[in-house]
Amino acid sequence: MAISFDLTGKCALVTGANTGIGQAIAVALAEAGADVAVAGRSEPTETLGKIAATGRRAVNIRADLSSIEPVGRVIDEAVEGLGKVDILVNNAGIIRRDDLLQFSEEDWDAVMDTNLKTLFFLSQAAAKGMIERAQDGQSCGKIVNIASLLTFQGGIRVPSYAAAKSGVGGVTKAMANELAPSGVQVNAIAPGYITTNNTAALQGDETRNRQILERIPTGRWGRPEDIAGAAVFLASPASDYVTGHILAVDGGWLAR
Repeated sequence: MAISFDLTGKCALVTGANTGIGQAIAVALAEAGADVAVAGRSEPTETLGKIAATGRRAVNIRADLSSIEPVGRVIDEAVEGLGKVDILVNNAGIIRRDDLLQFSEEDWDAVMDTNLKTLFFLSQAAAKGMIERAQDGQSCGKIVNIASLLTFQGGIRVPSYAAAKSGVGGVTKAMANELAPSGVQVNAIAPGYITTNNTAALQGDETRNRQILERIPTGRWGRPEDIAGAAVFLASPASDYVTGHILAVDGGWLAR
């Protein structure tokens, strides 16, 4: 049997796809053949245009994912626009930085709610539809969560982010265990240091930027497109026997 990365006929929902990693993933899924809905707070004009340029359908869903309030509506609008959701990519996330002894409850809750709580309940809602369409012995859905190097490490000045991303790793495995018998594969990608808005402060800090580059074996920051290939793999039939895995795409950071 030929190994296939083809997503023709598949429908994907990507959160936080306005820029950066989410945008790169949404466009890559479209290039692989999927129709794509994008959900988030900001108007994803550029992303929608890039998806449309591939010839695939693009659906815009405006939703504030800092709480679970819009979860049901997001799934409903994706299904209404595309007909189904075969692939869910939970990319939306925020980060708050402060010294440990000064870190506030507000910043803790904001990060945990967006990065972990909404991720779980959106996955739960999407999985219900995937399972309803399941056929015996066949993969019926893919959930791809965006984890982090801080799924494995503690980081500096980002305790709630480290906690949430560690939770993403655990939830990914827990969901994989329960959903695998129904034909849904759940995996995560742990990006390394990628040039996005979330890492702008680190890129702009001469000392930290140098320290980071000195540890990365490939000698460069990652690009959003470096994550997109992994997402296409985990969304495609090529990964039908992969579930509960956290794939680090980090230029070798964790190997050093």
